[in-house]
Amino acid sequence: MAPKRGPAVRVKRVDEVSTFDELFRYCLPAFGGAYLRRVYTILDRAIGAGCPLTMSIAGPVTVSGQHQTWLIPLLETGWIAYLSTTDAVCYHDGHRSLERHLEDPIFEVPIFGDDAALRDDRTIRVTDMAFDEDVLLDQDRFISALLGLEEFQHKMTGTELRHRLGAHFGRQERQNGVPPGLLSTCNRLAIPVFVGAPGDGSVFLNSMKLWAMREAGLIPRHGFDLDLHAEVFEACAYHRWGLFENDPYALGAWVLGGGVPKNYNLQPEPALGQVLGLPDVRGYEFDVQIVTAPITDGSLSSCPPAEAVTWGKVDKDTFVQSTESMQADYSMLMPFLVKALLENRARHAARAAEIGLEAAIAEDPRSKGYLRDETGYRLFEKRETLTATLVDAVRANGEWLMESLEYPLGA
Repeated sequence: MAPKRGPAVRVKRVDEVSTFDELFRYCLPAFGGAYLRRVYTILDRAIGAGCPLTMSIAGPVTVSGQHQTWLIPLLETGWIAYLSTTDAVCYHDGHRSLERHLEDPIFEVPIFGDDAALRDDRTIRVTDMAFDEDVLLDQDRFISALLGLEEFQHKMTGTELRHRLGAHFGRQERQNGVPPGLLSTCNRLAIPVFVGAPGDGSVFLNSMKLWAMREAGLIPRHGFDLDLHAEVFEACAYHRWGLFENDPYALGAWVLGGGVPKNYNLQPEPALGQVLGLPDVRGYEFDVQIVTAPITDGSLSSCPPAEAVTWGKVDKDTFVQSTESMQADYSMLMPFLVKALLENRARHAARAAEIGLEAAIAEDPRSKGYLRDETGYRLFEKRETLTATLVDAVRANGEWLMESLEYPLGA
């Protein structure tokens, strides 16, 4: 049997192309470049199909300013359903709006410089980004003051915590005339922000401080607490919404870096299908990953979509055509990918303005997905309804769930 031929390789000279779309499609024919081309074309298909995208982001995108260069413009398209990231990303998001540090609080330093000298100078380094230690101390004071407010004195999900923090970060930004940050943007767009390891970051460390002060009798109360059960359940409710309640009844995952954010982003499918036993639960139809971990290290960080298929996290019927995992530093690629996708959106919008949206969609069906409502899915505002719907599904599956509690435990 003759081997199956793949698609033809068609190229153009770089001085013949005029858009990033053409550059990605025709100037990256092979090897590592072909990985990037496949990543781009899968994203183009997912967005054009109107598929809600979830994003997991590991790494210091806020301290490095990447949130303002490519992430916030991406969120403002309406394509992103929710984020999974780290507590540190949320914490560092506030530095640029602190009153005492409004003028360039974060600056560049050599990666291989004199770290002992930086320590003596009370300068903290994150790779090639640096800031004065006072920035952290003032950020701690700001977070502690917020967590002491009455609105935080109850048990809540982490998404509610970060939604409330985003509202206060936004007030701080507007008061001091600085550009919007990540949490304030997610608050404005009602994009839920999940953090799978909340104890591993400085927002929670400041809550621990208030808890310790309460235990020591220094303050009368500290009622803030995280409801991790409700937060994981909320993520499951959003996944179920994407599969059963929102046309096109599919979800895409855009994974940047590995670690806990990636795992948290992928776990709703096994939680719904294997743990809660609900029927017809599928994994992600589209899965694009840009990770630095080598596949041979056996970690979740490097796990490709094909391996995730065996867990049910990625759809087994579509993964060959609609998934790709590229070993690269996403900070090198994301500005170009996002710029290309935004250029596509602008071209679809210009064509729709010229001939009308319906005619533009008839001409190129991707226009419908690219030009979806910029206000986004606003899932945080729908969380109570969506979680209540999932509770009803759990109740209806009660017989299976009760049987799942039985196991012959050792004496």
